[in-house]
Amino acid sequence: MLAQAEQYLRQYFGYTSFRSGQKEIIQNLLESHNTLGILPTGGGKSLCFQIPALMLPGTAIVISPLISLMKDQVDALTTADIPATFINSSLTQQEYNERMAGIRNGEFKLVYAAPERFESDSFVNLLNRIQVSMIVFDEAHCISQWGHDFRPSYRSIVTNLGSLHERPIIAALTATATKDVADDIRDLLHIHESDSFITGFARENLAFHIKKGINKREFINQYIKKHRDESGIIYTSSRKEADQLFNHLKTQNYSVAKYHAGMNEKERINAQNDFVYDKADIMIATNAFGMGIDKSNVRFVIHYNLPRNIEAYYQEAGRAGRDGDNSECILLFSPQDVQLQKFLIEESNLDSQKREQEYNKLKQMVSYCHTEKCLQTYIIEYFAPTSQLDNCGKCSNCLDEREQVDITKESLMIFSCIKRMGERFGVTLTAQVLKGSQNKRIREFNFDKLSTYGLLKAYKEKGIVDIINYLLAEGYLSLTDSKYPIVKLAERALPVLKQQEMLFMKTTIQAPSIEAEENSDLFNALRTLRKKIAEDEKVPPYVVFPDTTLREMSQYYPLDETSMLRIKGVGQVKYEKYGEAFMEEIKSFVSEQNIQVENSALQLEAEDQNAVNETPSYLMSYQYYLDGLTVNEIAQKRKFSPVTIQDHILRAAKEGFELDWTKIFDEHIEAFVLEAVKKVGKNKLKPIKEELPPEIDYFMIKAVLMKDEIVN
Repeated sequence: MLAQAEQYLRQYFGYTSFRSGQKEIIQNLLESHNTLGILPTGGGKSLCFQIPALMLPGTAIVISPLISLMKDQVDALTTADIPATFINSSLTQQEYNERMAGIRNGEFKLVYAAPERFESDSFVNLLNRIQVSMIVFDEAHCISQWGHDFRPSYRSIVTNLGSLHERPIIAALTATATKDVADDIRDLLHIHESDSFITGFARENLAFHIKKGINKREFINQYIKKHRDESGIIYTSSRKEADQLFNHLKTQNYSVAKYHAGMNEKERINAQNDFVYDKADIMIATNAFGMGIDKSNVRFVIHYNLPRNIEAYYQEAGRAGRDGDNSECILLFSPQDVQLQKFLIEESNLDSQKREQEYNKLKQMVSYCHTEKCLQTYIIEYFAPTSQLDNCGKCSNCLDEREQVDITKESLMIFSCIKRMGERFGVTLTAQVLKGSQNKRIREFNFDKLSTYGLLKAYKEKGIVDIINYLLAEGYLSLTDSKYPIVKLAERALPVLKQQEMLFMKTTIQAPSIEAEENSDLFNALRTLRKKIAEDEKVPPYVVFPDTTLREMSQYYPLDETSMLRIKGVGQVKYEKYGEAFMEEIKSFVSEQNIQVENSALQLEAEDQNAVNETPSYLMSYQYYLDGLTVNEIAQKRKFSPVTIQDHILRAAKEGFELDWTKIFDEHIEAFVLEAVKKVGKNKLKPIKEELPPEIDYFMIKAVLMKDEIVN
């Protein structure tokens, strides 16, 4: 039998030898055993059932989750002169009738059908009138309630199979199945563990990378520029982001297509074809795209946002490098993505058990982003915990050359703080207590009285959070599975607590000199005051003071004219208009909260402050800009906010000083802004901003409006 299988492999598919696991699965099916095959994406799952279908008498029925997947598979088979067809809702009545007649007449060796087709009595009756060689569950993880892509219609097939007069051989194939999912598939489909074949999850040609704390849009620009003419997929978590990123790259003249559920079927098919047939190099898509896409030359897959679970991530990332050539899988991580995924879980119609499961999977996904293990090893251990693997040598963790820093002392402080807080709170509040934050909630719980309060005040709060996330990823701490997860000590922390183990972390975190941290309660109070003033004056709030100025006020507590004028963004004019009101608010807050204000915190350098210079302030900023300094560099040099510097530059242009507008915006951005102005007017900036892609910032908008005003 295997000799014939190898002959068909060469004859129909053009390969001279089987890949790992294929031969064993094929032989098991030919011996009439129900079989589970777990092969990595690109590992050749389809051949595992297509060759037995050719060899066995009768017709194989392949249950497939997507119309596009069916069509691609059938097109590939018919091209190889293998009689195959599909039955789904895309057919006209005439096409449906013709194909059903062909199935009755035994014209096809493989018939692809949607799972819902088994709910049709006429379809089940048809199967009882023909010889069915196999029932194949492609993407078999969809049948398991523990799987990342569970589909109840898949599960209902099990009951409907009981309506068949003869029970055919069952084949179940997937690339992503944890132990729980594999057990569930076997139980439902009556597959013995000895008839399961797991070839491993490793993809040796893939290099996995995590990028944290970066400008995602800028990273995409630079990456694509370096990989021109290469095929890649960029996954976003929402349709809106897919649209915005598509528009952005389109204006940069990149060859892009987009795909999401908000497009009609014809648009999606055209986009998919453009990508598959190399008419578009880059596909920007939500997770609606990709299952079963057999494009072999995808050189990179970038996740613009955090996926909800590792199964989905590995399946999507695995669409890179199916031809075996080296390819990259990059995840751009930001903490805000975690909140989005939590929101999506809460908004879903899941029962409490399933929701808890989804939170646990999200927790594992977040830990992947913070681990210092080899990234491929982390993923494989998720699916097969007992695996013994060597590091891949090419992921971002394996290539990380930062030195290991001893964080044993910091970890002990964190463990102690969590214990003293009763193991009842999350990562953020724990970090704030260790930082010594003066937030209202901390005082309400009397956490400012704990011995651990302020133990890590020399660190930034983000640095403390990074250490906690590392301890979570490595199993020294654990998180509950809920919308608001609670951090607890894990058993693995005991040797550290007993001083039997030291902890090291690859990190650039250094204990910085102590600096004041903003008080978020005061910041919110100042925002409320700003909003009231803005409403009274009928101006946008940022015109009063930008957020950066309010944050600095809530960091340094300016209580007199001298210290208020040292805050970036508070000039003499604004001080005279708003200074007293904001100082009164700060004085009231400081008094109510019994906060001791140290004047030393207000000793800010002010290079221009004491200089005797008759040049107007805005022209000084303008001259620095002409000299080649960036807005942020000027802001830092002059101790103003960047928004103030931007306004200085535009004021100079308004008064007739020469300005190179192309340094701020190009013709595409100008057209976008002016089009938005036609829709919403130019009285307020926020409505204009909301009409535009996120990469077009307020400075660009104001500059376009200023140029338009000057020219017209």
